[in-house]
Formats: sequence, structure tokens, C-alpha cells
Amino acid sequence: MTVIIVGRPNVGKSSLFNKLSGKRISIIHSSPGVTRDYVVSECEWQNEKITIIDTCGIEFDKTDSLARVTEQLSSADVIVFVTDVQSGVISDDQNIAVMLNKLNKPVILCVNKCDNQTLNAGIYEFYPLGFGEPIAISVAHGYGIGTLLNNILEKKIEHKNDSFQEFENVFCKIAILGKPNVGKSSLLNKICNYERSIVSDIPGTTRDSLDTMVTVNDKKYILTDTAGIRKNNSAKDAIEKYSEFRSNAAAERSDICIVMIDAHESVTEQDARIAGIPHNAGKACIILVNKWDKIDLTSNILPTALEFEKKVRSKLAFLSYVPIIFISTKTSRNIDKIFSLIDKVYENFSRRISTGMINNVLTKITFRVPPPTMKGKQLKIYYITQVSISPPTFVFFVNKFKLFHFSYQRYIQNRFRENFEFLGTPIKILIREKEKL
Repeated sequence: MTVIIVGRPNVGKSSLFNKLSGKRISIIHSSPGVTRDYVVSECEWQNEKITIIDTCGIEFDKTDSLARVTEQLSSADVIVFVTDVQSGVISDDQNIAVMLNKLNKPVILCVNKCDNQTLNAGIYEFYPLGFGEPIAISVAHGYGIGTLLNNILEKKIEHKNDSFQEFENVFCKIAILGKPNVGKSSLLNKICNYERSIVSDIPGTTRDSLDTMVTVNDKKYILTDTAGIRKNNSAKDAIEKYSEFRSNAAAERSDICIVMIDAHESVTEQDARIAGIPHNAGKACIILVNKWDKIDLTSNILPTALEFEKKVRSKLAFLSYVPIIFISTKTSRNIDKIFSLIDKVYENFSRRISTGMINNVLTKITFRVPPPTMKGKQLKIYYITQVSISPPTFVFFVNKFKLFHFSYQRYIQNRFRENFEFLGTPIKILIREKEKL
């Protein structure tokens, strides 16, 4: 989940950000407006990962600061509105409250600098801002931080229950990733059969992540069209950096990621970096090679789909388990095949194998290639059990953790794919030493 901290300058937003993130990232200074842009960090509370964004102070007489913050607010799951008990409610606080009340977002009103009981009583002045009971905190003394974090988690659950009823009974969630102008929005429009996303030949038209629900063969899917992810050195302005952050967040909350590659540009290092997002996040994945209609038919050396697939496999060797489809959003080539493949990959992503079946397969594959030996000691795999799905996760109970070399893990993963058809989904292996149980 994403939490954005807002407020006027010098109320303690950056101090709160640093307290929540557990490290000094934002610059703290008594001069207003020290945070010129936004800063991102993460914390964990009650096993929930929280992405925190510190914003510049909102000053209504400075349109640039207002524009920067409002651009970011649309992406928040929860907004923390920070005020200062020592200065009380001033006109800027009231103006920010009016702006936030117009958003369909959960807002937590946080009153900072409540350093003693006398100051704590001043929080009642903030009730008229319209966000319910304010939370009294003192960042300097660490007071009220746990209460604030608990409220953040509660607000997220309340908002999800209130605002997303139309997303009930969804079969799966899909994020569309790729470089700018690779055809992500065109794909979404083709699927939806209407102009849901803005399409332009100018790279980077989509600035944020857009959710669309579609129904195909009586199944509901949520498709997220993300901003194009640029190279690190070209994402210079704040909006581009924020777009990349939102694309990563969209991948995290998806079940399947569609990675789009431009056939006309071949496979680049940038494509490899983008393809690493779902792989590292443990998400199922499909690769779509778009603009196949643009391949130069007059060339003496015309690449076939098989030759191009070899290039993709070579560059993206870590995604050897991922299916590849060659499409054209312009001519609709193979668009009709996408959802049948999505269904298959999601089925694999959600597959659960019985313990008996897994261990029968284990016996066969260890007989074919025995476990490795190190310094006279051989790896023993006593048994395996699947502990979760999405992605399929298996716990291996062994005699010694260090004997289970990654190459043998990879061998077992490959044999699992042969026996259980885990096309499109990563397989996660956890190792436990049975002697220590």
C-alpha cells in the first residue's frame, strides 16, 4: 500500500517520514520548503509493507508546489495530513482540508508536536477540518506513531470495502509493462474495444497507472495500463520518476504481468530491466512482442518469429519459463489468443500439488540425478510440501542447508515444470533443516 504525507511547510512531514522509514532520508530544516520534490521509502507494520512518500509543503500562493503534490495524490491508498498543534489551524490548513475532502481517498489527520499533556488538549481545535478524530503525535519523542500506523492499516481496509465493490469476483489482475510507446495503451484499447486510454505517438502519454475492468468469456479481469518505464538516466523530472514508481507498484498488486517488447527495436537492456520487475516480485508473466507488422518486409534478412524468440530468450534468460506471443495492436494479429494464455498461466500460478504427488516426482528426479555431495557429506531431501500458491511455493526439508546448491534447486525446478506444467509462473523454493526442527 502507498501512503502519502501532505501538509503545509514546516509542520514535521519530513521528520515523520524519517521516523516511519527508520532512517534519515528526507532533509529536515526549520526553513519552509526544504523538501522540493517527493521522497520514497518503505516500512513494515503488522506484516504489511507500506510505501511512504514525503511531499513538498503545499503553499497555495505557489502553484508549482500545489501541482506537484496534487499529481501524486491520485495514487495514494491513504493520505496522512500533518498539522502543527503549536501554531493551531491556519488558513493553509483549511485550504488543504478543502482540497483533500474533494478526493475519494481515506485521509488521516495527524497533529504533530504534541510534546506534553497541555499541547495534547489543543488537538480538538482541528476537528472542524472534517476528518474525524485527529491523532496526536510527537515525532520528536516517538509518541503516537504506533497509533498512526494502526490507523493507516484500518483506513486502507475501510476504503477498499467501501470503494471497490465493482471489482468483486475478479478472476485475476493484470499489469501491462513496457518502455514508452511500445503499445501498452493501444493493447488495452483493442481489448476494451474503445478508447479507454489516451494513445499518442509521443512517448510517455500515460503518466499514471489506470485500472480497467473487462469481461471475457464471463470472467472479470482488471487490466492496469502503466506509464512507460524509461532508462534511469533519462527519467529526469519528478513526474517521470513517480510514473516509474507507480508502474512498479502496479506490478506488485497484480497476479500476471504482461511485458511488451517492440519488435522493431529488438530486445534492449531496458526491456531486460522491465522484465525483471515481475520476476523479482514473484508474479506470473507473459511476453508480448508488439508491432510485428512493422518488421521490414523488404529486408534481405527477414527475422522469423523463431529467430526473434531466440533473441528474447537469450536476453531474458531468467524468464525461460515465460510464454511469448507475437502480436500487432494495429492489425489485431493474435490479440484473440491473449486471454486463453492468461487463463492458462493464472491456472499454473494458482496450482496446488498434493504432497504425495510432489514426493513421488521427487523420488524419480533424485534417482535420475542424485543430490550433490560436499566434503563427503551428501544432501538428503527428506520430503517436500507446498505451502502456498501465487506463486507456487514449496518447502524442502533437508539435512543441511548449505548442501542444497542453487544449481540443484534449478534442476528440480525444471523437472517440476516438466511434470506439473508451471508455464508462465515462477516457482519459489524454501529450505528447512530437518535436524533443527
